[in-house]
Amino acid sequence: MVLRGEVRNAESLGGMLQQGRLLHGLTQRQLAEQLGISQKYVWEMEQGKPGIFTERLFDMLRATGVRLVAEIDDPRDAGGGLPGSGIGREP
Repeated sequence: MVLRGEVRNAESLGGMLQQGRLLHGLTQRQLAEQLGISQKYVWEMEQGKPGIFTERLFDMLRATGVRLVAEIDDPRDAGGGLPGSGIGREP
């Protein structure tokens, strides 16, 4: 099963990234080490910290009517979604 959510801004992208990291049992530090980046950068991304790239990306998406949807591979095999996350399951 897959968890899916629409990404409308940097904050919702950060939330999806955080949920994916948590579902895969990774700490911010572990993810940062795996990617060769700082833990602070992982934290900033998950918080939806604005940056020129993300601001322009979401401006362009809105201006062109393009929807961005993120899917998270769910390593769990049990039913249900993530409570309170706005992320639902799809078969």
